[in-house]
Amino acid sequence: MRIDILSIFPEMFAPLHQSIVGKAQQKGLLDLHTHDFRENATNKQRHVDDMPYGGGQGMLLMPQPIFDCMEQIPQSPTKPPRVILLDPAGKRFDQKMAEELAQEEQLIFICGHYEGYDERIKTLVTDEISLGDFVLTGGEVAATVMVDAVVRLLPGVLGKAASHEDDSFSSGLLEYPQYTRPEDFRGMKVPEVLMSGHHENIRKWRLNESLKKTLARRPDLLETYQTNAEEEKMLQGLRENTQDVVE
Repeated sequence: MRIDILSIFPEMFAPLHQSIVGKAQQKGLLDLHTHDFRENATNKQRHVDDMPYGGGQGMLLMPQPIFDCMEQIPQSPTKPPRVILLDPAGKRFDQKMAEELAQEEQLIFICGHYEGYDERIKTLVTDEISLGDFVLTGGEVAATVMVDAVVRLLPGVLGKAASHEDDSFSSGLLEYPQYTRPEDFRGMKVPEVLMSGHHENIRKWRLNESLKKTLARRPDLLETYQTNAEEEKMLQGLRENTQDVVE
């Protein structure tokens, strides 16, 4: 995958050259480029923002520097890239969207700053995406998070094809608790079922724990999650136990 990021602060993406994402680049699985679109400014002061027509607070990014920068980025003639505008008013980013974007050949992120964008910039984009219902000082942090979430899903990045399949949100449920050595740490012991070697019992325990955590912390996820007969039975038992505690 090729990823291009347009920003006036390209140095903020240093973390993407570390850890898993950095290794993905070393393996040739990711071709990452950052572009300072301030270099395309045509005024002497190299300004990329200006006051909004009609008045108002703050400054807006001008279209010219971003349009010119986009025209300099190599793009495949067979499959156009997904061009993502980081915008608080965009669709909220989640694991499902990360999985969708991981199927693309090229992603381009446009990171805003100041009060917002000239509306004409949006003619360049395919997606307007928000990290959440809050406002950041710029799109760089959001782009970093999204790139990390997408890249770890690329084939070969995590080593094992199934490494991310049990992650929270990948299955639709939150991830079950996990343990490692020692078996007994300061009186806190690993559940016996995990030490049993009985794979079916371990599977059932993990599923039950995922459902329990999701029911307690993110019950909204269960509203759209398609349960099978086994999961529905577990959920019924969990709800009955919760009701008993409340009563």
